[in-house]
Formats: sequence, structure tokens, C-alpha cells
Amino acid sequence: MAVEAKMRTLVSSPQIFIAHVVASSTPMITLFSSTTTTTMADPIQLINPSEHPFTAISLLFSANSAAEAEEAQLTQLGLERYIDSKEGFTLLVPSSWVKVEKAGATVLFEEANKGSNNVGVVVSPVRLNSLSDFGTTQFVADKLIQAEKRKESTKDAEVVGVSERQGHEGLPVYEFEYKVDSTRGGLKRIFSAVFVASKKLYILNITHSDQPANSLDDSKRMMLEQVLHSFDAVGSL
Repeated sequence: MAVEAKMRTLVSSPQIFIAHVVASSTPMITLFSSTTTTTMADPIQLINPSEHPFTAISLLFSANSAAEAEEAQLTQLGLERYIDSKEGFTLLVPSSWVKVEKAGATVLFEEANKGSNNVGVVVSPVRLNSLSDFGTTQFVADKLIQAEKRKESTKDAEVVGVSERQGHEGLPVYEFEYKVDSTRGGLKRIFSAVFVASKKLYILNITHSDQPANSLDDSKRMMLEQVLHSFDAVGSL
């Protein structure tokens, strides 16, 4: 009989996962340990809930405590989790920002009274199986800057940083930071994350004014970087 498993992350470091395994045999809980959110280690312990009920209960309490701790941490940072189960992605968004409708955007959040500061996601079909089929992080960064410089409103554009991380089930995610000087809104700081999953291209753009009157301070930058790093695919919900 096929085994169906559903993972839930309990704590951030080191990572502990509990898998509820449904099979023809007695239900078991498998405990895994990992030092990253993307690499699963070998099982280190098997716990039979019927034989060790108090251990199983304590694990469940640990899960609840970890979830509450994560929620408290997000609240302190002024963030909340957004999940689009239809398109299959998730990210953190500033809790005070407002969700608005805009043509071409799958979802868009704007800072109140400062619409130029926003977080938007666009999902579109592609023929690629993986982002690596398109090119390296530097190749994609160059394409982004070329596209920005082709805009009539752009006076200058410069890449600040490029990186790659692993997302859901080892999915490659490219991240970029760049500066744009535009006749529409002046100096802007832009953070982008891109990945391909299920023949869809997912693009996150975080735009914030970087002018002296509305500069990107350290606390705001930290919050927006959390948003950037949280952008990921999700499995079946």
C-alpha cells in the first residue's frame, strides 16, 4: 500500500520534523533532524504512539509551542504569512500593508499612504521544468537590469547582490537586490526572488523608496529581507 506522508516544520534551528505515516501497519511517528530547512536527514528515532503515549503528546505540545513562538516572532517583526493554495506559493507580508487589486499581478500589497512601497507576486505559465534551465543567477540578474534600463523612465539601474537558496523540496530559488533611479518615483531599492515549479514562473518583487526623505532604514530592510527569504512554493494544502 502506498505510504502517504505530510511534513510539518516544528522549530527553526536545528530543524525537527514529525511525519505522520499512514500505512497498513500500526501508525508511527518518525522523528527527523536537519540543520537546514531544505535537507532532510536520515531517521534518528522511531516512536510508536501506542507504546509511548506521553512522548507523542509531548511532541504535539512542542509543535504547538513552536507554532506559537513563530507567530509571536512574526508579530514582533510586523509580519504575517500569506498562502495562495490555488497558485501554490507562500510568503511573509508586512501585517500593516494593504492588499490591493492590480492588473497583471497575482497578488499585491502596498504600504498605507505609500503605494510606491509594495510587495507583489506574478505567476505565469512557462515551458521550463527548472529555473536552472533558463540560466545562472548572474545571467538572470543581467536580464533583469537590461529590462530595467530599457524602460523610458529609468535613468540608472545597478545590481547590489545576487544569491541562490533552496526552497520547498530542494527547489532552486534565485534572489536579487538592485537599485533603480527613475523619473517615476526617484531612487528605489528592489528585492526580487524567482523560481519555477509545476511549469509556472513565480516572481516576487519588493519595491521600496530609497530617497533621503523616505530611505530604507535598517529595521525596514530587515523586515523586507525576511519577506524575500520567505517566498517559496507550497505542496498540496
